[in-house]
Amino acid sequence: MESIIIKTIELYQKTLSPDHGWLKNRHPQGFCKYYPSCSEYTKQSIKKYGILGLFKGFYRIIRCNPFSKGGIDLA
Repeated sequence: MESIIIKTIELYQKTLSPDHGWLKNRHPQGFCKYYPSCSEYTKQSIKKYGILGLFKGFYRIIRCNPFSKGGIDLA
């Protein structure tokens, strides 16, 4: 199950992600206000914590809003 979720995240990163995909040339400084990006953070969390890392990823996406400072947030 974890590998399916990770492959889905990697597919998103290669295609639709503004930081990793086809549109990354439009944002040379990066689009995401967090480092690593939300999709990369979720992928790292799943690798580290298993399926429970998915909840850490959801929480990170919820925190990513115009009112947050952003910054470095490691899994």
